[in-house]
This record gives sequence, C-alpha cells and structure tokens, in this order.
Amino acid sequence: MPELNLQRFASISELFPQKSVLDYVRDRQYPAMVGDTLFTPRWVQTLKLDQVYAGNRTPVIAHVSAFNSEAEIGSREASKKALELALIKRKMQIDEEDLYALMNPRDAAEADYLKNRVYDDIDVLTQGVLTQVEKMSMDALATGKVTVVDPDTKQQATFDYQVPTEHQADLTGKGGTTWDTDSADPIKDIIGWADKMDVEATRVLTSKKIYRLLTQNANVLKDVYGTSTRTLGQADFDAFMQAQGLPVIRTYDNKYREQNADGTYTAHRYLPEDAFVMMPDDNPGEKLFGPTPEEIGLASDSTVQKQSIGNVFVTIYNETKDPVGTWEKATAVALPSFPGATEVFQAKPIKLA
Repeated sequence: MPELNLQRFASISELFPQKSVLDYVRDRQYPAMVGDTLFTPRWVQTLKLDQVYAGNRTPVIAHVSAFNSEAEIGSREASKKALELALIKRKMQIDEEDLYALMNPRDAAEADYLKNRVYDDIDVLTQGVLTQVEKMSMDALATGKVTVVDPDTKQQATFDYQVPTEHQADLTGKGGTTWDTDSADPIKDIIGWADKMDVEATRVLTSKKIYRLLTQNANVLKDVYGTSTRTLGQADFDAFMQAQGLPVIRTYDNKYREQNADGTYTAHRYLPEDAFVMMPDDNPGEKLFGPTPEEIGLASDSTVQKQSIGNVFVTIYNETKDPVGTWEKATAVALPSFPGATEVFQAKPIKLA
C-alpha cells in the first residue's frame, strides 16, 4: 500500500464540510417510525425542560355563583419536574485505506462512490440514534419508565413518568387470567380497564401475538358473532369494538439490532411483546431533542447557520489523540416527554416464556 500523506488528512473537512453534512441529515427522509405518530419529534432550546405532567383532561366543573360574589379559586393539577435530556451518540471510523482512496481517487466515478459510502455510514449512525429515541418512547408508553445509560460512564438513570397504579394491570400475577387460557374473557377485561380511565380510550397498541390471541379467543368470538366457530377478521373486530365504544387495536412488532461486545448482533423489539396500551385520540407525548455539546461548540462558527442543524448532529472529524483516526459521529440529546401519562392504561395480559 502506498505511503499515506498524513498532511492531506485535514482536507477531510473539504470533502465533507460541516454545513453540507448537517444539511444532508436535516433533509434526509428516513423510514417513518410508529413512535413518531404518537410522540411527535420536537426540538427544544435548552438541555433542561420543565416537564408538565398533565393531571388528566377531564374538565373540573365550575360551580354556579351568585352575582357580585367572589369567583371560585381553582388549583393547577399539573406538577413539574425538571428532566435532563439524555445524550445519545455513536461513531464509526473511516479506515486508512478508504481515507487514502478518498483523498486520491482514480476518477470521478470512484470519488462519488467513496463519498456515497461515507454518507451511507452517516445514514446508519443517524438511524441508530433515532432508533434509541424510538425505543425510549415505546418504553415510556408501555411501562411508564425510561432507563438511559451514559455512553461514557455506563451509569444508568431511570425516568419515572408516574403513570397511576390504577391505570396499570398485570394479569400474570396472582388471581389474574392471562389471555392465552381458555377461560379468559378479554373484552370484559378491556371494558373494565376502559372504565378506569378518565378519558375515552379510542386506540390500543399491542403485539401481533396478543392480537391473535384476541381474535382466536372463544369468548371474544361469541361476543362478536354469537358463536365461536367463525374466523374474526380485522374489519369485523374494528366494527365491533367501535360499536361497543371500545378502542380499535393495532400492532407494532418492528425490531432493532444491538451490537454485542463480540461483534455479533441481537434483535430486540421496540414495544414489548406482552404490552397492551390503551390511549385516547390525543398523542401521549413528544420526542424532545435539545442542542448537543457539538452544536453548542459551533455557536461562534459563522459558516454553520442554525437552520442547518436538525434533531441529530453529525460530524466528520480527525482525532489526533489515541486512537488516531478519522471518525464519523452522530449525536443527539433527547428524551420523550409524556404529559399523557395519566391518560393511558398499561396492561400485561400474557406471560412471556
């Protein structure tokens, strides 16, 4: 391999100017995630936020008063808690052989090919960061808690969104009847859970495993058709649930991969397979993104405009300390907000093997 000209390494910033990289990530359309439809992404100005836990959307009645009397004094149900947004980051190294080829392409076609490979890496890193935010959002929705791990210290922090205990049910415990047993009566369970909510539950997010158990359950079939011998399709099930004033059920079974220490990968679900979450029409929360340390460091850089920066900050840089190399890094500061925590019902109707 030809001797590398280390003086040329600085020109990586010429090939991939920071503004161009940020513009690419901001404008890139990545595959939509279910969590984005429930927790709308939003950028906030600071690393701290006052997270307001809305008590619930059930209105508090104003009593009738006589003329010239003092108005009733109301109280604010919402409590406030300062949450520190979680730092999420991942990087990949451009190896020396590829870096040399980038600096010394044999023709324009090779130059484009090599640059596109770097942008492919950027896509992978960015989607990895967005995957983590999706997982946190589904953890909040399914369990009411999110655990984040500091990527440097490996210390854990758990955020508890304080879902009311009366809005949680675990049929796998003592006295419960899980939905994989013949005597289970899921519609009766759902009606009981819906009655405990202060808002109308219009939709459910769960797994295909639980959905299949519902559509094959003898009591459910009798509720819908009056017999347990017919096959229950989604259209009929939706119509029955809506006619009964019950939520329509949808599934989410997408997975992500996690790289292990030995280089192998393990697949995980975003939404736990034993989760059954009831919610109203209103979205339960948001995916909140804040400024990253790298973004703050660019405050004095006139070449990078604020509007160039999206929710994920990506940079390509030279590391002159050990290990020496050229790196691509994606960073985000993010955490789901969950003001609708009091307006969902989280159930665990099956026990996983």
